[in-house]
Formats: sequence, C-alpha cells, structure tokens
Amino acid sequence: MNHAAEQARRAFAFGPFTLLPERRLLLKGETPLRIGGRALDILTALVERPGEMVTKRGLMARAWPTTIVDESNLKVNMAGLRRLLGEEGGAPRYIATVIGRGYRFVADVQFSGLAESLVDHAQPMRKHNLPTGTTRVVGRAEVIAALQQDLEGSRLVSLVGPGGIGKTTVAIATADRALPSFKDGVWLVDLAPLKDSSLIPNAIATAIGMAAHSANVLAALCSFLRDREILLVLDSCEHIIDAAATCVDRLLTEASKVRILVTSREPLSLQGERVRRLPGLKTPPVTPAINRAQAVAFPAVELFVERAVDRLESFNLSNADAPAVAEICRRLDGHALAIELAATRVDVFGIGEILARLNDRFRLLKGRRSGPDRHQTLMATIDWSFDLLSNNDQKILSRLSVFAGAFTLASACAVAADDGIDRVKVVEGVANLVAKSLLAAEPGEIELAYRLLDTTRSYASEKLAAHDEPDSAHLRHALHFLELAGNAKADDVRLTGPDWLARHAEKIDDIRTAIGWAFAGSAHAALGVKLTVAAIPFWERLSLFEECRLFVKRALENSLGTDRTRQDELTLCLAAGGAQLFTRGPMQEVKDLFTKALALAEELNRADLRLECLKRLSEYHLWEGDSRSSLALSAEIRALASAEGDLISVANADAHAGSALHYLGDLSQSHRHLEDFLASPVQTRAGWETARFQFNQRLEARGSLAFVQWLLGFPEQALATAKRHRVEAEQSNHAVPICSAIAMTAAPLAIYTGDFAGAEQALNFAARHAAAHGLPMWGAMTECVRIKWLLDSGREVDLKRYEETLVQIRDGSVGIRYAPFIANLGHVLSLRGDTTGALANIDEALSLSASSGQVWGIPEMLRLKGTFIEAGRQAGWADAAAECYLQSINMAHAQGALAWELRSATNLAALWADSGSRGRGKDMLSSIYRQFNEGFETKDLRNARRILEAM
Repeated sequence: MNHAAEQARRAFAFGPFTLLPERRLLLKGETPLRIGGRALDILTALVERPGEMVTKRGLMARAWPTTIVDESNLKVNMAGLRRLLGEEGGAPRYIATVIGRGYRFVADVQFSGLAESLVDHAQPMRKHNLPTGTTRVVGRAEVIAALQQDLEGSRLVSLVGPGGIGKTTVAIATADRALPSFKDGVWLVDLAPLKDSSLIPNAIATAIGMAAHSANVLAALCSFLRDREILLVLDSCEHIIDAAATCVDRLLTEASKVRILVTSREPLSLQGERVRRLPGLKTPPVTPAINRAQAVAFPAVELFVERAVDRLESFNLSNADAPAVAEICRRLDGHALAIELAATRVDVFGIGEILARLNDRFRLLKGRRSGPDRHQTLMATIDWSFDLLSNNDQKILSRLSVFAGAFTLASACAVAADDGIDRVKVVEGVANLVAKSLLAAEPGEIELAYRLLDTTRSYASEKLAAHDEPDSAHLRHALHFLELAGNAKADDVRLTGPDWLARHAEKIDDIRTAIGWAFAGSAHAALGVKLTVAAIPFWERLSLFEECRLFVKRALENSLGTDRTRQDELTLCLAAGGAQLFTRGPMQEVKDLFTKALALAEELNRADLRLECLKRLSEYHLWEGDSRSSLALSAEIRALASAEGDLISVANADAHAGSALHYLGDLSQSHRHLEDFLASPVQTRAGWETARFQFNQRLEARGSLAFVQWLLGFPEQALATAKRHRVEAEQSNHAVPICSAIAMTAAPLAIYTGDFAGAEQALNFAARHAAAHGLPMWGAMTECVRIKWLLDSGREVDLKRYEETLVQIRDGSVGIRYAPFIANLGHVLSLRGDTTGALANIDEALSLSASSGQVWGIPEMLRLKGTFIEAGRQAGWADAAAECYLQSINMAHAQGALAWELRSATNLAALWADSGSRGRGKDMLSSIYRQFNEGFETKDLRNARRILEAM
C-alpha cells in the first residue's frame, strides 16, 4: 500500500476514543462526536506525537496554516477539546499543559490502519445548531438530569434565574443530552439580539431552516412544526417575555409534538409550564477551618479554581487560601459569572486581597451588605471588575455593547477603535476582556467569535450612554455592517448557498439593530435606507420575505424621499415587488413597483439596471397571463443585452420567450428557445445563488419545457424532464420553486398521463409544503390542480370549497392558470347536471384565454365544452359537440399540440362511432395516433387505442 493510502486509513485509539484524521472523525466507542475542524487539527497534531511537547506556535501553524491568529484562538479551542474528552479538574488524563510553552498528549495511544468496523462511519447528520462547548459544566449534573425528566413529563419547561447564573450553559447541556430523543432535531434560538418582539417567529424560523414567506410567520411556523418531533430552546426571553409567551402558547397548541425549553429571568406563566429555578452553585458552609480538598468538593470553589488556572497556569489552591476562596464564593452567592469575574483577578491580586476588595465593593452597595439578591451581587461584581479595567478597556467594553450578537476581532476593531484608541489597543483590550470573563470567546472555523453575555452587555450599554459617545459607536457599527453586507453580496458570486449562510447569516441581527438605530432619528435616515438596500440579499437568502417587505416599505416612505438616491429607490422597488410577486401573486401593486423601477433605470441611463427591471416586468406579465407583453419584453431584453454584450441576459431572453411562446401556442418555437437556453453554456448560475425571492430562471424554463414536450407528443420525455425539474427544485432548498415544480408541472403531467397515485402523492406534498412555508397563493394553486385530479380520477369535488379557492386565485391575479381553473369549475357543474352553468364557465374561460393570448389551453377547453354539450343532450347536441371537437383538433394541429389533438380526436371518434360514422372516426384517430412514437402506456394513448380496437 502506498503512503497516501496508508495516511487515508490512519486510526489513533486512546481511552474510549478513536481518531480518524482523514475522515475528520472523532469517535467515542461507536458514536461520532461533534468537534470543530480547528480542534480536530489540534488533537491530531498532539496525538501524532504522544508524550512529546508540541509548542503553541506549532499547534497554531497546524490548525491555521494560512491565517495569522491570536493565541487566544488556540486557548479557546483547547478548552473545548478538553471538555469534549471529559477532562475533569485535577491531573490531566489526555492533554497536559507545559506552562508558557505548549501542550503534551499524556495518554497511551495505539496507532493502526483503519479497522474495517469503522469504514462505514460518516459525519453525523446535522439535526441541531448547538454550539460546541469550550468549558466544562461545573456542578450542574443534578439540575441537568432534572431538566431531562421535566422535558419527558412536560412540553414546556422554563429554566429561571438571574442573569449570569448559568441558564444558557445548563440549557445547552440539557439540549445536547436530549438529541437522541427528538427525531427532527434540537434547535437553539437566541432571542437576546431581538429588539422587536414581533420577530420572534422569524428568529425561530431562521434557526430551524424554515422559509418564512407569509405575512403571518407564526401561523406558517405552526404549520411547519405540526408533525415534527422537535425541541426548541428559546434562550433569553426576559426582555420580550409577553410576546415570547404568546408565541410559545400558540406553538404548543398547534404543534403537538414540539417541546420547548425556555431560559428567562421569570416564567412565561402559561398553563402546563414546569418551572425550574436555577440556584447558585453550592458553596462551603461557614466553618472555622476548611482545607483544599474539602473546599474543592463544592462546585462554586471548583469553578473558581478552574477559572483561576485558566487565567494563571501556575495557580494552585493551597490549604491556607482555601478558607478565603470559600468565603469569596459564599459572598458571591455561588453566582457562576460573579465567581468567574473574581477568579480572573488572581494574576493581579492575591486571594486575600480579592476577598477584601469584594467586601469593600459590597459595603458600597447601599452602604452595607444588607443581603442583596444574586442579581445585585452580580452587578456589584461586574461594577468592581469594570472599575479595575484600564480607561481604554472600559471604553472598548462599552463600545462593544452595540453588537447584537457574536462578532469577530476585525468587527470589534472597526467599532471600538477611534482617534484615541487605535486597532492595536482594541486587540489588546479584547484579549484582556476575554481573560477577565467580561467577554466570551467561541471557536469558529477560521477565527474566534466574541460575544457579550446579556447582563454584561446591558451594563456596558449603560456605561456607553453615560460616559462615551453612543452615537459615534452606533454610527461606526452601522457603517461597518454596511461594508460587511457589501462583502456578503460579493460572496454571493463565489460561495455556495450553505457556505454563504454559514459565513453571513448571523449578521442579520446586527443589520436589524443598525437599521433600527439609523431610522430612530432623522439625522441618519439616508444611512438607514442604504442599510435596508444592503440587507435585501439577507432577507432573500434567509427567506424572510414579509420582514423584507416591511423594512423596504419603511425605506420607501415619502417622508424619506430626500434620503434616497435614485438607484436606492430602484432597488427598493424591485425588492418590494419581488417579495410580493412570488408569494402573493402578480397584483397591480407589483406592476407599479416594477414600472417605477424601470423609469428610474432609464432616468439613470443604466443599461444593466434597465435589463434587470425588464426581466422583472417580463416575469410579472407571465404570471399575470399577458404572454404577449412578456414576449415583447423578451425581445427588448435580447436587443438591449446584445448591444451591451451581456450574454447572460441574452440567454435569459430565450427563457422568457420560450415560456411566453408556450402560452401563446407556438410550441415549436417555444421548444427551440427553451432548449437553447438550457443547453447554453452562458446562462445564469444554476441553483441557489440565482434565486431572487426564490425565482430561478433555469427551473422556470425546465418546467415550461416539460409541458411543451408533453403537448408536442413526447410524454416520456416530458415526465423525465418533470422529474429532473422537481429534483433540481428540491435541491434549491427553497419553498417557492418546489411548490411551482409540483403544482405547475409534475402534478398536472401526472394527471394527464394517468398516474393518479403519483399525482395524489405530489399534491399532498405540495399542499403541506405550501402550508408549512406560509405560501397561501401556492396552496390555492395546489388545491385547484387537485380538483383536476379529482375530476379525472372520478372522485367527488367539494364545490363550495373550490369556488372559495378560485376567489384566492382571482384576487391574486394569477392569470397564468385562472382560465383553465374556471374550465374545471364548468366540469364540476356538468357532472352535477348543470349544463347551463357548465357552458357559462367554459365560455368565460375561452374568452379570458382568447383576450389574453393564452391560447395554449383553448383546444382542451373546446374539448371540454364538447363533453359538456354531450352530457346535456339538448337539441342539436351531437352536431354542436362534434363542432367543438373539430375546432379543438384544428387549433391543436395549428399549434403542434399533438396531445390536445389526440384527446379531442378520441372524443370525436367515439361520438361518430355512436352516430354511424365509425370509419371516418377510425381513420382520423388512427392518423393522429400513428404520429406518436412513445408513451403508449399513458392514459390518453391507452384510451385512443381502446377506441380504435373497439372500432
């Protein structure tokens, strides 16, 4: 075996663990563990050289080979790695620190080729978004076990306690242990960054990966979760407690398999809520003498020692200092964050001095101790820690409070640095704040992410407002995230959808915060507009369409007119129209927005912007049912794009023309344009990146092609194209293309070809998908297609429900399918013996189709009219029905629609056979049947063959 093959099969075994470096796997027994990529690189470097000291610099070069990072990155990842390996306090079992130099792997390691039993292991499927812990959870085993029992017995459990007590840590640890119990996953929703309580459903939807298109996101969320076995962890609810309670109550009512774990400073006060209050860590009792061993048996002291060692590697709790540490922990009420803040000062003060200074601080609190609650204790400890910071570090901490969520070191520098504090000082200050537990550091794939705990952020924000210039910090924050949004837009070209989301999705919280600040007064309204424009790709990618519509609407308000550039206004108009077109339908407001955008593009004399506006208008007209206007616009797009050398837009013009020609009944030209577009090497990028509000030109074109192939008489090709269309739509991970692929293509073709079981399955899926993602228009479209399935498969139709659904389609102005749906209403009435009503509806459908130019479906409508006349048996019915069939055949022939031609010829042949013209009917039907060379087992060809055989 060559060296590369041997490397690929390496396995390192130590304790209960097996490390497979090339598979990027760490197993505990047979169970894959969650481990970050950098931590795995560090572990591999140590395990490869057991017993040897590996320098910090060597480990950093291994884990970050092309990036210069601060040593704190190594420290944080090492802490998470030790926790994953189960390192407890005391002597290390796996990784020992060589103080000031590096680390050594001290456990026995067995090296071998990859065992066969391990070959099939793969990375565990991601069914959660829980962070990888970087510190060991101290003293909470009992409460975590109790919470697990609570979740088994109650669907709502609230973990209540003051800020900084450790609620989030305990909740995440509980959720991590609950993973095997929830088939559809465990999802952490951080509510701390939310300023607007109405966005709670949006935050949940984003965390669990649900597309939220509806104006009522909560209703869509309930539908999405209705049949899912899922645990939601709603963290930090206290600042939006009433809205959180309303949301939780609705979710629990409508989604019976959902369980919710809440962290808050107060309960939600809902029926059935099980409340567990998180106490402080157990502290030693007051006793005249306590030694080290006795003291560290208490979790509060254990935590103090661990954090002290993190700060000062040489720290070792002595018997002499044990009573003072025990007293510190008692004075801090066992409050986890307060203990950590105190412990981080061991490198500056001795244990006795820390205790003395804390006593002084508590005496200042109302002049005496007077038994403050744990929140007061924490505030006093934070206040003490803040006062011990340098003036620069105090300013840096205050300025960092403007961040809504996690941030990078580069972002910290952009926001906290000014003329008085340069970037070097910010870097040093951030390191100091992490070391003193005033700032949390979390490992990322490339660099650390920093986060202020809620309590610390609130304290720092008050300091910012009182002693610094809050507007300056907020302005730097807003400008920085405007720049980051620009970077995210550039990354849209080079990153895949999942990679883009992994890198940029979390920025939405800070962008919302920046927009809210900018619009809070008139001085920065122009910046608010620019931030809104920059946020549009985020709302699109995160499928927060209703949120986008509301933010964009505010930016378009007349009162802000002077704060908008022409190009900003154009972009906002396109976004507002796009958010509505593919979720609510082609309403007049959408056309007005796109038309206004086009006028702005012409005013700016920007060909690229004109092309974008023309594309949107062409899409609008397709959906509206005005294919003539869409075709005219596609010609305009092609001419302008050709003049500009924009080959992508030229290709797009083919796609628009192909779809429009399909509806106009020019099937051969439609087929050519669609094939040319899909075969073109120069076209819009396929997949996720092309979606503007989830519209994808390639998917649209493939759906049209499938229908055109069926109409031209190639049912097998059509079904294959429709199958590929649905697969590609599902791969896009967007709800709108999936609903469109089924309701517009897959299900209708399944019905026409006689696959009623497949059609039913597809329609049920589309209905659930539309409801789950809050797409009422697509739900209505699916129900209308279902009527066709019911009619053709001989099932009963709920007439009242269908009429109500048709009102939704009409009100949404979806002319692209409205006429055929009206024709189906006529079919329902015909089956009920109402020939007059049936003929009135089919005539309305024919009139609508003819006036709009949507003539592709007229041959089928004429055939249906003939069947209604036959069923009514009124005077002259035979000749009238035959005339309808003949008109249908002639028109279908002119279009090249062999499928429609066959259907009408089959009806006419049967009619003539009954009236004595058997030979004439047989010759006509046989000549059409012989033109097919595939699909002989599909419904229409079977029916035609049966008639021919009977003749």
